[in-house]
Amino acid sequence: MKYKPKKDDLICLFRIEPNGLSFNDAIGRVAAESSNGTWTTLSTLKPHIRKIRGRAFYRKGNLVKIAYPSELFELGNMAQVYSAIAGNIFGMKAVDNLRLLDIDFPDMMMKSFRGPQFGIEGVRKFMKVKGRPLTATVPKPKVGMTTREHAKVGYDAWMGGIDFLKDDENLTDQKFNRFKARAKACAKMRDKAEKKTGEIKDYFINVTAESKEMLKRAKIAKNYGFKYVMCDIVTAGWSGLQTLREHCQDSKQAIHAHRAMHATFTRNPKHGISMLTLAKSARLVGVDNIHIGTVIGKLVGTKDEVLNLEREMEYHSMREDFKEGILEEDWKRIKSVFPCSSGGLHPGILPEIMDMMGKNIMVQLGGGIHGHPDGTKSITDLRTNLPRIRDGLGDIQPGQIVKQSYGAALFGEEGDVKDIDVRVEYRLPGSTAIFEQQKKVTIALQSSPIRLLVNSVKEITAQQELVFDVSVISNSNQDLKNVILEAQYPFGFTVTE
Repeated sequence: MKYKPKKDDLICLFRIEPNGLSFNDAIGRVAAESSNGTWTTLSTLKPHIRKIRGRAFYRKGNLVKIAYPSELFELGNMAQVYSAIAGNIFGMKAVDNLRLLDIDFPDMMMKSFRGPQFGIEGVRKFMKVKGRPLTATVPKPKVGMTTREHAKVGYDAWMGGIDFLKDDENLTDQKFNRFKARAKACAKMRDKAEKKTGEIKDYFINVTAESKEMLKRAKIAKNYGFKYVMCDIVTAGWSGLQTLREHCQDSKQAIHAHRAMHATFTRNPKHGISMLTLAKSARLVGVDNIHIGTVIGKLVGTKDEVLNLEREMEYHSMREDFKEGILEEDWKRIKSVFPCSSGGLHPGILPEIMDMMGKNIMVQLGGGIHGHPDGTKSITDLRTNLPRIRDGLGDIQPGQIVKQSYGAALFGEEGDVKDIDVRVEYRLPGSTAIFEQQKKVTIALQSSPIRLLVNSVKEITAQQELVFDVSVISNSNQDLKNVILEAQYPFGFTVTE
């Protein structure tokens, strides 16, 4: 492994587990099959051909760097790049498992792709939003609603403070919700919401289809004034995405990248392609947003994986971290991408997400806001990031007791556990320090509209009078009719009141 990579080489980081071969033999098979080699010796492998073969040049444990000369690739063709470095090698018998962890793209290859047209700063500029995460929501249920129902949910979300309405990945042009009719209806609701709120609203409308049809749908979205289109980039493929990116350059539309189907090859940590590799390639092609998952929600992904994805999309350069499977990268002129955190989120965990990822993220919620007791339009705390109450109690005298009562409607799924943190801050005379005490109240959510509480002593003597307090608490946002309370006593009792 004496080869020294050239500046125009594309570098791949692989994790290799051989199958019946020495490690060096397995490395050779991977490097050969992903460049210009094959399973047997070739008489046609002349010196000028050998010159452009893939070469392994660094190994640590089962991690290997392989350099590929630029002559192996067609510039500006991501599909061809993947056919080489991520093609037949994954089906070779020479390896039990093979994982493509990262790609370091050379400058000359970067120059052959457009990259994002807007990026984080460009999107913030045309949305006129600074200093906070951008927000999006998917109408739920994600498919099955009529066009009118879909647009109404969008309107309520926009009025509640959401920036973007988003189609689900499998909603395109079905009979119950046609694409053109949906674009028209949502444009009408958008105009109405913008007029009432004075804010800019937009829509990630899913144009995924055969390439020519996809461009027709992008034009429809443009004609109705939408600055965005959405594409399922894995199912559409690199060629479809690049075709859409070229179109959007002229139409001045941003691209929201959904990653549906990625887990078929990203989920297994031993085999396949990392989500980091997929996201970097999408950034190079030119998406403006991309889903990265979230540590806290319903989808798989470790904290380190998600945070590394977020940084790779937002930062202009990355340092090598071999332990994390990350190569050095300098994006130079390629703009940043809005990382979209999604999957089982609700407004209450927004502060935790921001603590981890900062403000340059896009937060997407579906059921996490549509399940609000007062409806979708009531979600204002998602955007303001203020799921809390703060009151000044003034000065408290020795022995004085101050009582405060607060009301709140908690929402979520049955079995969810919600924590309410109650904290008091205070200062002592002669000190500038701030002291605090904190209590946490844990509340479990249940589906029943009524909660029954019984407060009683646990032990008594015979003939001792027993008094127990019963509280019937409504969890419903509607009146409950004809409520009856009944108490059944054991044998041997006397009712005293």
